[in-house]
Amino acid sequence: MANMWFYLLLLVSIQNIGGTQSDSTYLIGLGSYDITGPAADVNMMGYANAEQIASGVHFRLKARAFIVAEPGGNRVVFVNLDACMASQLVTIKVLERLKSRYGDMYNDKNVAISGIHTHAGPGGYLQYVVYIVTSLGFVRQSFDVIVDGIEKSIIEAHENLRPGNIFVNNGELLDASINRSPSAYLNNPDAERSKFKYDVDKEMTLLKFVDDEWGPIGSFNWFATHGTSMSRTNSLISGDNKGAAARFMEDWAEQTGYAKGSDIVTSVRHSSLHRRVSMIIPQPHENFHKLRQLASSFLASGGRHLASSESVSQRVRNGQDGKPKFVSAFCQSNCGDVSPNVLGTFCIDTGLPCDFNHSTCNGKNELCYGRGPGYPDEFESTRIIGDRQFTKAVELFDKASEQVKGKVDYRQTYIDFSKLEVTLLSSDGGQEVVKTCPAAMGFAFAAGTTDGPGAFDFKQGDDKGNPFWKLVRNLLKTPSKEQVACQQPKPILLDTGDMDLPYDWAPAILPVQIIRIGQVVILCVPGEFSTMAGRRLRDAVRTVLTSDGNGEFDSNVHIVIAGLSNTYSQYVTTYDEYLIQRYEGASTLYGPHTLNGYIQEFKKLASALLDGKIIESDLQPPDLLDKQISFLPPVVMDTTPYGVKFGDVGTDVPENSTFRPGDMVTATFWSACPRNDLLTEGTFSLVEILDGSSTWVPAYDDDDFSLRFKWSRPSRFSAHSHATIEWRIPETVAAGVYRLRHFGTSKSLFGKIRHFTGTSRAFVVL
Repeated sequence: MANMWFYLLLLVSIQNIGGTQSDSTYLIGLGSYDITGPAADVNMMGYANAEQIASGVHFRLKARAFIVAEPGGNRVVFVNLDACMASQLVTIKVLERLKSRYGDMYNDKNVAISGIHTHAGPGGYLQYVVYIVTSLGFVRQSFDVIVDGIEKSIIEAHENLRPGNIFVNNGELLDASINRSPSAYLNNPDAERSKFKYDVDKEMTLLKFVDDEWGPIGSFNWFATHGTSMSRTNSLISGDNKGAAARFMEDWAEQTGYAKGSDIVTSVRHSSLHRRVSMIIPQPHENFHKLRQLASSFLASGGRHLASSESVSQRVRNGQDGKPKFVSAFCQSNCGDVSPNVLGTFCIDTGLPCDFNHSTCNGKNELCYGRGPGYPDEFESTRIIGDRQFTKAVELFDKASEQVKGKVDYRQTYIDFSKLEVTLLSSDGGQEVVKTCPAAMGFAFAAGTTDGPGAFDFKQGDDKGNPFWKLVRNLLKTPSKEQVACQQPKPILLDTGDMDLPYDWAPAILPVQIIRIGQVVILCVPGEFSTMAGRRLRDAVRTVLTSDGNGEFDSNVHIVIAGLSNTYSQYVTTYDEYLIQRYEGASTLYGPHTLNGYIQEFKKLASALLDGKIIESDLQPPDLLDKQISFLPPVVMDTTPYGVKFGDVGTDVPENSTFRPGDMVTATFWSACPRNDLLTEGTFSLVEILDGSSTWVPAYDDDDFSLRFKWSRPSRFSAHSHATIEWRIPETVAAGVYRLRHFGTSKSLFGKIRHFTGTSRAFVVL
């Protein structure tokens, strides 16, 4: 009898195990890695402002990846970058590395790389001239850290592949975006606009990844809003609002138990958990006098050398004892005309609203700025817009119940957008063949946007140009009559498609890609689609997928646009918006029929996806790495004054200081150029809390929104430099004794690199 019960229990156990395996729809794996580039001397990518030079870290940048595979079948990779955009050269080199490691498993067909469009990351990592002018050419350090980080995030996701399920959810987020070019949007047909409640897409779509053993392990979502909460004068490396939202959600998951494999989670607002130091160590004793006495016994340490960079790797967020870390990505979508500066646009001289059609103030575009919800504090605007996305993502995550089921598949090809023939329906019901044009940028491109205005006398909505700037343009390249006619009504400022000295100024061959995971379809586009352009593209693909009659897709198909993917080719507007020639239309490189070209080619991809047909292309984008030129001077050497060591405190925390939540604590250290070592997966700044009477525990680092690392030289060519650490004490901080620590790396005249550290005196936080 005992044996019979044993075999019955064994049979039930086997059946349960088999049931668990059969319930798993896919193999899923997530990974992330640091891609923070040089925090000094390098121009930031996005605003094209030559004076916006990196000089510190707001919080670190990440590459976040997911892999989804059918057991024994297809697999896809999606990487989200805390960077302005993807780069063709980065994509090429990542794929080369993946091929050398995994063979043909990962390639340009099934790997997608997308940027969040922060305008606060180091530039110089793209290969076309027009995108690296302000960074003084190619910046190898920026390029390498992004390539390395993408590769390592994919490796981690690959090694984490395990049985699991995916759930999808979507919902409206109403207060994180507005249209920054409403006059162009209003030029779209009334009948089309009447179908939509808003002039920007308010929907967030989220994928929730659930490991069979560990439970929820991450999420990726897509929502359209620009990464321009941080202004064109900011000099601290930052993931802007989407990078902040990702940081908030990953911390939330760790605090609430998701990152530890728990199935029981309480939704918590970020405002109550800026960080979770109180969960790292016990709350210190509350005797104020004893805390002050303890603090007074710890003076500034003075600078000291470290044996290696390993000592710099003190981080607050460590591994999960073999458990996969929670990865959350806030991906970009059709953000072309979408701004996070939701209070509207105002003249900085009068405080009055800007001109509606041209976004000018008394005819000057450089006086018109959008205001974020934390105005005039750009850090607060970044936090608020990030928090709003984070809060919506948590809501969608907690309520996600629609399981993703079906094939994993993909289609990808390359298109020469400089001369693509596009077939349109004519007004009489027939067909008309038009062509796209070689790349060109209009006069309104130089006007910038209300998120970051340009200079001189350019303005948005300019469809004429002016004689002086045309004369300047002609010194570089005079556009041909055919090009002028093709780009009409865009007045050409830079004829980039026909400029190739010292190498190509703009791309011509672009990748278009569809990724399918069950009923979720991701359209990977190499640019910034406007709101209505994105809607038209999604609708066209939806029509193909749902009208085929094979039953694979129904009206519940979830179609998202992943903007700024695989390479970068600026903007895509509708034909109607193009006619207005605001910034987005002037930056639609390939002429008025660009969007129709995309729609045509994506419909082909969608049809091939349904029919199981392979799409081949003889085209390949160029690899211009060997042609890159850089004019960024190297770091020559770092020095300190006689008697001062690297890491010594220059300006200390005041003696016997006591601070409270909301206060700012600051210390300045003698430092060296951050370009000497990026401290990847490490930190330049650290807040430590005293555990007991002698043990210091890391509490906040470069990844924390509350901590800022600022680097400066007394003069441009000085070998001396300072690091200032600023800590805005969070509301939920644990009372105790704290100090600030700085890590850095110095370079001698002969090139020797030495790591160093130093601490401030201790202080009390109540």
